[in-house]
Amino acid sequence: MSGSFDLKAWMQPHLARVEVALAEGIAQPSPADLGEAMRYAVLDGGKRLRPLLVLATAEAVGGDMAAALRAACAIELIHAYSLVHDDMPCMDNDVLRRGKPTVHVQFGEASAMLAGDAMQALAFEVLTPEAGMAPALQARLCALLARSAGHAGMAGGQAIDLASTGKPLDETTLRDMHRRKTGALLQASVLMGAATGPCNPQTWAALSAYGNALGLAFQVVDDILDVTQASDKLGKTAGKDLDANKPTYVTVLGLEEARRQARTLHETALAALQRSGLPASARLRLLADLVVDRDC
Repeated sequence: MSGSFDLKAWMQPHLARVEVALAEGIAQPSPADLGEAMRYAVLDGGKRLRPLLVLATAEAVGGDMAAALRAACAIELIHAYSLVHDDMPCMDNDVLRRGKPTVHVQFGEASAMLAGDAMQALAFEVLTPEAGMAPALQARLCALLARSAGHAGMAGGQAIDLASTGKPLDETTLRDMHRRKTGALLQASVLMGAATGPCNPQTWAALSAYGNALGLAFQVVDDILDVTQASDKLGKTAGKDLDANKPTYVTVLGLEEARRQARTLHETALAALQRSGLPASARLRLLADLVVDRDC
């Protein structure tokens, strides 16, 4: 039962392992202080939800935890790079991220762009060690990550987001945008964890549905928090989407309906998790609770 599982006690050592691995991954010298900008973007900040989903799913399927740690770091590098680019003046033009100045504010626009590029490349380098991971698993993890981050996933969702500024969107288009922009990487976190161990088609489909619902729920809650929380609590600029006239779940559906959507997606994720048939799924259930039960 998930009620007897101590999520915080489980999270602490896993978060520490991820932090150490990320720090070691970008510790090597780099030209013109590029590594400093990368470390600033990646380390000492963020909820690390995506790495935790990778590790929790890998444990649930009895996966290779060394490979899972690499996958956890790779997906966090992709997430961090996307935030660096998303904050730049040519996109969202934000000045605050994770409670500190954004990378382009701290290091300049050119350095921020290159730091993001380098983190994206490093993610795939992390997934392709010379030894210790079967080539077939390397290829599968790279494919899952690339598809979730590219034109059909995160980058495609960002393109829709930029093109939709100041334009009315219906709920279907809004959902598709966020399924790509935010949901795809969260779903990939679950599937990359599942790929590290034995996973039959039924379990894979259930975990995919869990990740899909959780990814959308995360974005709905983010949209709610953007209008209900202050910047110092969010760690980023509150009300930014509203000020930029961007469509969100709150502007399209209203605050109360957005809250209802979050609860429905939470229920959908938990139902999918139950269908997975995994006995060690308590941590995945509690991570879903954590996503939706943020102060909204």
